Amino acid sequence: ESQMQSVFTDIGKINFRDPSNYYVIPSVPGLASNSVASAAWLSSEGEALFALPSASGGIFVLKLPPHDAPGTVSVVELKQSSVMQRFLTGWMPTAIRGDCGPSDLPISLSVHCLDHDAFLFALCQDHKLRMWSYKDQMCLMVADLLEFMPVSRDLRLAAGTGHRLRLAFSQSLGLYLGVYMYAPKRGQFCVFQLVSTESNRYSLDHISSLFSSQETLVDFALTSAEIWALWHNEENQTVVKYINFEQNVAGQWNQVFVQPLPEEEVTVRHDQDPRETYLEYLFMPGRFTNAAIQKALQIFSQGTETHMDLTWDELKKEVTLAVESEFQGSVTEYECSPEEFWQLQVEFWSKFYACCLQYQEALSRPLALHLNPYTSMVCLLKKGSLSFLVPCSLVDHLYLLSNEHLLTEDDAAIFDDLEMSRDVVCLVQCLRLIGESISLEMAFIMEMACSRLQPPEKAAEQILEDLIANDTENVMEDIHSKLQEIRNPIHAIGVLIREMDYETDVDMERAHHLNMRMNLTQLYGSGTAVNVVCWGVCKIATIRFLICRDLLILQQLLLRLGDPMVLGGGQLFQSQQDLLHRTSPLLLSYYLIRWASQCLASDVPVDTLESNLQHLSVLELADTTALTPHKLVSGPQTIVELFFQEVARKHIISRLFLQPNTSLAETSLNWPHLITAIVADFLPLLWPSNPGFLFPECLMGSCQYTQLQEYIRLLQPWCHVNMGSCCFMMGRCYLVMGEGHKALDCFCQAASEVGREEFLDRLIQPEEGEMVSTPRLQYYNKVLRLLDMVGLPELVIQLATLAIMESADDWRSQATLRTCIFKHHLDLGHNSEAYVALTQNPDPSRQLDCLRQLVVVLCERSQLQDLVEFPYVNLHNEVVGIIESHARAVDLMTHNYYELLYAFHIYRHNYRKAGTVMFEYGMRLGREVRTLRGLQKQGNCFLAAINCLRLIRPEYAWIVQPASGAVYERPGASPKRSHDGECTAVPSTCQIEILELEDLERECVLARIRLTLVQHDLSAAAVAGNSTPEETVALLVRAGLFDTAVTLCQTFKLPLTPIFEGLTFKCIKLQLGGEAAQAEAWDWLAANQLSALVTTKESSATDEAWRLLSSYLERYPSQNSLYHRCVINKLLAHGIPLPNWLINSYKRVDAAELLRLYLNYDLLEEAVDLVLEYVDAVLGKGHQYFGIEFPLSATAPMVWLPYTAIDQLLQALRESTANHYNVMLYQKLHDKMEDYQQKVSVATRDRLYRR
Repeated sequence: ESQMQSVFTDIGKINFRDPSNYYVIPSVPGLASNSVASAAWLSSEGEALFALPSASGGIFVLKLPPHDAPGTVSVVELKQSSVMQRFLTGWMPTAIRGDCGPSDLPISLSVHCLDHDAFLFALCQDHKLRMWSYKDQMCLMVADLLEFMPVSRDLRLAAGTGHRLRLAFSQSLGLYLGVYMYAPKRGQFCVFQLVSTESNRYSLDHISSLFSSQETLVDFALTSAEIWALWHNEENQTVVKYINFEQNVAGQWNQVFVQPLPEEEVTVRHDQDPRETYLEYLFMPGRFTNAAIQKALQIFSQGTETHMDLTWDELKKEVTLAVESEFQGSVTEYECSPEEFWQLQVEFWSKFYACCLQYQEALSRPLALHLNPYTSMVCLLKKGSLSFLVPCSLVDHLYLLSNEHLLTEDDAAIFDDLEMSRDVVCLVQCLRLIGESISLEMAFIMEMACSRLQPPEKAAEQILEDLIANDTENVMEDIHSKLQEIRNPIHAIGVLIREMDYETDVDMERAHHLNMRMNLTQLYGSGTAVNVVCWGVCKIATIRFLICRDLLILQQLLLRLGDPMVLGGGQLFQSQQDLLHRTSPLLLSYYLIRWASQCLASDVPVDTLESNLQHLSVLELADTTALTPHKLVSGPQTIVELFFQEVARKHIISRLFLQPNTSLAETSLNWPHLITAIVADFLPLLWPSNPGFLFPECLMGSCQYTQLQEYIRLLQPWCHVNMGSCCFMMGRCYLVMGEGHKALDCFCQAASEVGREEFLDRLIQPEEGEMVSTPRLQYYNKVLRLLDMVGLPELVIQLATLAIMESADDWRSQATLRTCIFKHHLDLGHNSEAYVALTQNPDPSRQLDCLRQLVVVLCERSQLQDLVEFPYVNLHNEVVGIIESHARAVDLMTHNYYELLYAFHIYRHNYRKAGTVMFEYGMRLGREVRTLRGLQKQGNCFLAAINCLRLIRPEYAWIVQPASGAVYERPGASPKRSHDGECTAVPSTCQIEILELEDLERECVLARIRLTLVQHDLSAAAVAGNSTPEETVALLVRAGLFDTAVTLCQTFKLPLTPIFEGLTFKCIKLQLGGEAAQAEAWDWLAANQLSALVTTKESSATDEAWRLLSSYLERYPSQNSLYHRCVINKLLAHGIPLPNWLINSYKRVDAAELLRLYLNYDLLEEAVDLVLEYVDAVLGKGHQYFGIEFPLSATAPMVWLPYTAIDQLLQALRESTANHYNVMLYQKLHDKMEDYQQKVSVATRDRLYRR
């Protein structure tokens, strides 16, 4: 139903120039010039019919075809020429047609539709009523209405141009005709019932005749029981009255209290700014229409520009600019006194105000009265607006009645108890006397007292004193005499107060969803309906504020009189005081409702709405109001209208229609009943002292913060209901305004009322799965969330600290609050306070979480000193564990958790732990960060570890070898899997290895050597980082860093063989290589320390390399000449002839091994030469070159030769007889050996002989 369209939706699409949509009234017979009567109706077939008086005196009827069917327009004229009167049967028409006199010209037409016919009633100039059947085109009845009123000859002869005719139809009662017969200086209403007999004979049954006052009738409306009439009186004021013509025997018309025009002048006090005062008065909701102000603005600006479709705020700005510019243009003096300036301002603003008043008066002029027969709604159609008539409550009715009406009021209609009714009427008369005597200044005293939160009783007392002092017309005597007539004043005042009090004991039920009856979802949801309801509430509040004011003054007068006779037989003073204290809140309640009804709602930007929605979602109140930005175009929206539209309407409609046993559930939408019921249900929702809190809640939901603050300011001193909720709302307002500390004070004040107020109870509803604690703690929890979302950590800490005192017995809540305090202290950078909050947390798991967060955040902020120096009582191992797990889980080069842990242990003098940390750091750096920077850090780590162990006594200077990275069990790490997807078993036990200071020093040397290698050759970084000593030696040899390699081998007690082999290979490459190889060689040669040697000629890189090899062989002797052999082996393997220095060197050490090497590589000639030299040396020729101390002689020690090798040589030479040269060598060697044998045998004999 929310998508239902208006009947005017497609009106703009219709082409009114289309011949099917209009018809020109024909010139023959033409319209009657001196009558404005007309009637229109739709037939059952959908045809449109229009009845108009014709110039010839009859009625012509135009019939237009249905809008969706083709057809032609037909015109029918209803006329009659002569009639035959029959007194008993009424009037029967004849078929004879002829001339008509102008006396039967219709001056008022009405139509009554039947199924297939329509009765046309014409009230004519000749004071006769004629009834026509459209279908039969016959006049069915003529009645002379002068028979029903006192007639003079002049009236009968005069044309009845002021007569009016109205119809009213009721299913049960039939058709009623209401006729207003106009006569100069008097008028009369006659009500008839149409009676039909058989054979279409009709007559009128006279029901009632009512005489009216001398005012000019504008319009009237008829129901089957009442007449409503609209007049203008001599002062040109609008008067509306109604009368029940069946029950009111005395002919007493009931008064309708119409909205008066605004005051003719605005009073501006000297302490007020004229502009502000006039603007406030002009733009007070309901006082001036937008159109009136716009027209006045156009005239005032002398039509320079048109102001169309301005919003209320834009119009306000334009008015200010226009008046100010006129004012500025007229000030000719350069200087003027403040008094003159003020006077000029008042002058110009009053001029503009008079202009507005003139247009408002013109637009408020009533044109007609409209009565809806189906809902009994009565409306005044004015030139610029539409007014709705709303039933008046009993108290307001009595107070507003004029004195003559009040005196004639039927006492029995007020209360069942006649005496009580008379008392109340007398009481109201007293109040009226007081109200009429109060001047503007006196009224202002009470207004200011309410606004400034001063007690109304004091203001009433002051007004009473002023009344007594200025009583020139003896009003006090009149009041005193009236009071004498009241039998029981205390009781009468109590009755009046009860009638006006809307306080209920229980909260109204919250709204049901309206989908049960779809036709109710839009009921009273339009802007007009909202405006009518809320303006009705405003009127009630305004009237009752005056009643309460006058009642307070009267009670003060009663207290002052203190006459036991007046007080009804010695009523107690206490009763008066009680009544006084009941009247005062009543007055303030109506003042507050009146203020709210006139307080404009603000337009809210979308971003404010979204932010508010977030706040409400935190508080879980987001479903209370429909949060949509309202663009207010035609006029301003008050906060009461906003509340009714968004919240109250649904509550009221669901209460009235959806609850069982409600009076309205089965009735039709009768306007007087429904509007009365809605207003009666709406006032308790606005009533300040009721437990329901929907109105302030709606203001909060709609972001009306300024209005909400003012509402609570006016409410707080005297209203003791929902005090906590009000404090909470005020806190929310302060929060939005950026006054956090004030907000916190309000939230804390509200805490004391938690569990006692409906709104606060709803606020603390626990979420699903949420831990339930005490109500106050739940409240604190909600507020903490709100403050957290707004971003006020200091206030969160303050409130959480307060909440901790409440949660003494609840360790879970304590843990939550301590965690909250910790988090916000940490966010603010209060590290020490955060640490204290952490240590006080009673929940170990939360404490550990906080500790983890503290470590991470302080590391990120580089506030490491704080982190290291905190005492960590009973948390030492946890801190170490957290830092260790972070150290092992994050990138080594971007975070310094190892260094932090080192500092942590050093600060606590735990040097062994510090050493272990740095050693582990160094190991991981070598494994994971294979860069120059990583190796530099690794060296520093090992040095730091050594330093730590040197600070400990030697017997304790050891650490446990840290496990490799894969073995660490990091929380949350995924399990390692094998190639087939199965989880691999983690080794349950691993061997513990103890490292002492020497082991660390060796690791340090290795790290330094790796760094040297990488500095020399960056490409080695990828493999050098985690290489073993043996691998490092190989890398050093490849890079040519032989000195460094030797150092490493000596440190780790490794053989030097790889070094000699590598150096030999480099020598071979140089010997065989070209100039490029020579040039490259100088780089690595420079990295090794060559022994100083003075040479006369320039040496090449090859020479230097050989020299380096030679120096190594001399410098590093080996068992069994291992290094010589490996060098020679390498050279011979590559087919390089042995340098003489190497041969000579090796001959001196192990000639026999040299011979075997020659044989291995098939160097037979070199082998023969060596054997020949060797034999000569043994025999004494050059023996020093072979390291033989004593040659062969009988006296010297024994000598020997490698006979096996020599035999192998001889055999090899013997086998290669094909080579002539080999045969010669064989012969030569053979002869030499023969010669040697002889000498040996001689020497042997000599030796034996000597022995």
